[in-house]
Amino acid sequence: MGGTDRAQDILAPGGEVTVRLVKHPRPDVRYPSTVVADDGTRATVRAPWAGAAVRDFGFVRFEHGDVFTEHFWRDRWYAVKEVRTASGALKGWYCDVTRPVVVAAGMLTVTDLDLDLWLSADRETVLRLDEDEFLESGLADRDPAAADRARRALDELERLARGGGFDALLASGGTTGGHG
Repeated sequence: MGGTDRAQDILAPGGEVTVRLVKHPRPDVRYPSTVVADDGTRATVRAPWAGAAVRDFGFVRFEHGDVFTEHFWRDRWYAVKEVRTASGALKGWYCDVTRPVVVAAGMLTVTDLDLDLWLSADRETVLRLDEDEFLESGLADRDPAAADRARRALDELERLARGGGFDALLASGGTTGGHG
C-alpha cells in the first residue's frame, strides 16, 4: 500500500466509523462509534455498549449506558477495550485476540480469534478467557501460523496486565513490548 492510500485510511478524530467484528461462524456484529484518535498504527474509538441486553460474565456486567473506549492496532493481534459505566466509573479492560484491524471505507474490520483477557479496574483480577472456544474453532488446523500468533498475543496481553504495562500500552503512541 502506498503512502497516499494509507493516508486516506487514517480516521479523523470526531468522525463516525462503523466497527465490524467478524466472529466466524457467527454473524458479524456491527456498531457505530466515534473516532477518538488514529496515528496510522492504532485507531481508538468510543462507543456505547452495543448489545441488546445485559451481558453478565460473572466477573463483569456489560449493560445499557456502558461506554467502551476501544483500541485497535494495524500491527498487533489484539484489541483492548476500556469499559466504563455511564457515570464514568472504570469497570476494567476487556481484550480480544484478533487479527490486525483493517481500516477502509469508514469501517474498522476486526476478525475475532476466540481468545480473550479481562483485567479488572483494580488490576487485581486477570482472567484468560475462551481458550476452549479457541481450541474448538479449528484455527490451529486451518491456519497454524495465525493460531500461534493468537496464543502469543494472549500471552503478551497477560504479561502486560500482570506487569502493569497497560498504562504504557494505552498511552499516546502505545509502543510497549513486541507486536504479538
